[in-house]
Amino acid sequence: QVQLVESGGGLVQPGGSLRLSCAASGFASDFYAIGWFRQAPGKGREGVSCMSSSAGVTAYADSVAGRFTISRDSARNEVYLQMDSLEPEDTGVYYCAAERVPSLLWNIKCSVLPGPYDVWGQGTQVTVSS
Repeated sequence: QVQLVESGGGLVQPGGSLRLSCAASGFASDFYAIGWFRQAPGKGREGVSCMSSSAGVTAYADSVAGRFTISRDSARNEVYLQMDSLEPEDTGVYYCAAERVPSLLWNIKCSVLPGPYDVWGQGTQVTVSS
């Protein structure tokens, strides 16, 4: 069973940076794409970024493109979200999620929609404020 644990959130000033980590386990015999999502107070969950199982395909929401970068360390089974030039609008709880995908799509599938994802982490709070 896949399990995900996020960390790295905190309070940062506008223009600052944070790096979120998602520690994953249970990927022994399946292919999973990874997504990052966020939820601001009073709003729905929003897709931020995703990465295909092979790490060959990545995608970003328009609101964060050019400022956020998704990456991974396969040896450590960790996925990261580097967030630069943070804005107050980036405030929210950030979640990582895993989507089981067919082997045929391991280098293709990457979705910033929450529906396809099977496993979610507990979330980590990011607050951008002066």
